[in-house]
Amino acid sequence: MASHLRPIMKQKRERRLFSTSDDSAMMKQVQATHAPDGREVDVKPIIQILDEILIQVIARAVEGHHEKREQDTLETAAVLADFDMLDSLAFIIQKISCELSCKCSGGGDAHASTMVLLNYLSNYSWHAKVVLTLAAFAVIFGEFWLVVQMSAENTLAKSVSLLKQLPDIVENSTSLRPQFDALNKLVKVAMDVTICIVEFKELPSQYISEDTPPMSVASTHIPIAAYWVIRSVVACASQIESLIGMRNESIASATEAWELTSLAHKVNSIYEHLKNQLAQCYIYIDGKRHMEAFHNLIHLFELVHVDNMKILKALIYAKDDLPPLIQGTTKSKANLEVLRRKNVLLLISDLDLSQEEIMILDNLYKDAQSRGETPYEMVWIPIVDKATWNDVNREKFEYLQSLMAWYSVHDPFIIEPSVTKYIKEVWNFTKKAIVVALDPQGRLSSPNALHMIWIWGNLAFPFTREKEESLWKQELWSLELLVDGIDPMVLEWMAEGKFICLYGGEDIEWIQTFTTTAMNVAKAGSFELEMVYVGKSNAKERMQKMINTFATRKFSYYWPNVTSIWFFWARLESMLYSKLQYGRTVENDQIMSEVMTVLSFDGSDQGWAIFCRGAGEMARAKGDTALTSFRDFDKWKDNIERDGLVPALKDYLNQLHTPHHCNRLILPGSTGGIPEKVVCAECGRPMERYFMYRCCVE
Repeated sequence: MASHLRPIMKQKRERRLFSTSDDSAMMKQVQATHAPDGREVDVKPIIQILDEILIQVIARAVEGHHEKREQDTLETAAVLADFDMLDSLAFIIQKISCELSCKCSGGGDAHASTMVLLNYLSNYSWHAKVVLTLAAFAVIFGEFWLVVQMSAENTLAKSVSLLKQLPDIVENSTSLRPQFDALNKLVKVAMDVTICIVEFKELPSQYISEDTPPMSVASTHIPIAAYWVIRSVVACASQIESLIGMRNESIASATEAWELTSLAHKVNSIYEHLKNQLAQCYIYIDGKRHMEAFHNLIHLFELVHVDNMKILKALIYAKDDLPPLIQGTTKSKANLEVLRRKNVLLLISDLDLSQEEIMILDNLYKDAQSRGETPYEMVWIPIVDKATWNDVNREKFEYLQSLMAWYSVHDPFIIEPSVTKYIKEVWNFTKKAIVVALDPQGRLSSPNALHMIWIWGNLAFPFTREKEESLWKQELWSLELLVDGIDPMVLEWMAEGKFICLYGGEDIEWIQTFTTTAMNVAKAGSFELEMVYVGKSNAKERMQKMINTFATRKFSYYWPNVTSIWFFWARLESMLYSKLQYGRTVENDQIMSEVMTVLSFDGSDQGWAIFCRGAGEMARAKGDTALTSFRDFDKWKDNIERDGLVPALKDYLNQLHTPHHCNRLILPGSTGGIPEKVVCAECGRPMERYFMYRCCVE
């Protein structure tokens, strides 16, 4: 048997023997060598030099990549210029290098050699042990390649090569390639594990400690990982040393390559496990950092500021390296400075923000701007999930952004996770859009001014609680409150004293019968009747079909676009939630009682109607009752002259009322503020609560 194969065959037998030994016993043996004395080693510059020697040289010499980027050369030169090697560090590297050269060339016990090295390094931390061992191997490896590469041109290198009887790498490139490929893989994975161990050491202790999972889990595996890195270095050194004296011998590489490949596979498994634990540590640290930032944001809102910049930077983007905003009209980039000392509305939504919402906000925003000095600015902050982000979402984001005249963030992912957490937990954002109002000093005016905006538009500025209370004190339950900002025509009819009927539902047969009967009654009673179809909530596609039907069959006046119908119901929902947040109930608030009644009408499967005349005369009824009242016109028409049209109708509707009823009130659960107790607007009894999950694909 060739002399150079004996140590490898011996190592093979030892590896088999070692693989059957007790892992815990080996772990105790490794741990027994560890007695750190607190000395610190700056391993970063060493690792960069190791990368230059162990990874880059192999890539260029063995794999044929001879070109090297100028930037890499400059970076390495800078490291070498700044690296001041301490005498003690140079000594331990030389000591390990000698141990590797002597023991490996003599075919020693690989495990025993590894333990000797661990004892040499007993006073160093685990990350320093592996880095210094790789540094010692890099000396051997570097010297070897210097001689091999320069022997063809340099007389000194040629002489050293002859004395060592090193093989001609060029001539034997085919037979040596399996060995150097295997060596390359083992060195690479040993470096990967080493860098991983170093990263564990550099994790910020203020966010994760040694006894905190997943760091504690990783800590139990780092010693054994260090052992196998050093064991790999011993194997690699043996491979290099085995080439000495082989200049004129045939090179049998299959067995040696298999040994290194097998070891590389084991070390790679260790690397994958450590990499996974490191990823878990980073997730844990990110969570801690986000929680810290979350609490800092809470504290920031408790402080008094001279302007709103600290708040806006914390919410949107804290760095100064790029403009975080896109201006809606010009689509140019903008810095947060454009918002300094201004009232700012933060439109917060997911990517399901409806075009109806954008259209209404657009009208209000442009109206505010047209009045001279803009009383407020608005910024869209989209809340998106990075895990599900794709090209479709990107296109959707850009499309919604293109519809907006106001500012928006140029990239949804500049919003920090801590800010998203704050928005969800403090401002109660879930699914439906909210508008957070901030004053010029960054103080919170309203955690959701959208209800105010839908009800009163820009009249609600500056969108404070006090302004909302003031506006409610001026309101009565009236037709004007119902349709304000939607259709000026209806308000003109009201001013003219016409009898007006708002009605809704989707039952075409009832709509045809009701409108025909109502118009006949108006003709018989010689009064002007205007009927307005207001549709049904949360049914855009079906409402579009209803609009098309009305356009053809001419039942009555109707709103020719879905946006007006949507806005009518959005305002009613906003009125309800506005009242709820002030603790109002149907027992002590007439507007709330009437709003809940109309919403319960909408929740039923039949039609309904509200009758109005002038500013304050109003009556309402479900579809069947309203139709019956018109069919029974002869029974109450004589009371019109005495009581008035709407009071006479209301009185007759009360006579038709029966105790039996089944009212449903459907409230979007994602808006927040759902009360624990809701009483029936018709009878005053508590309503039962049910959970409804709805998916309306129209």
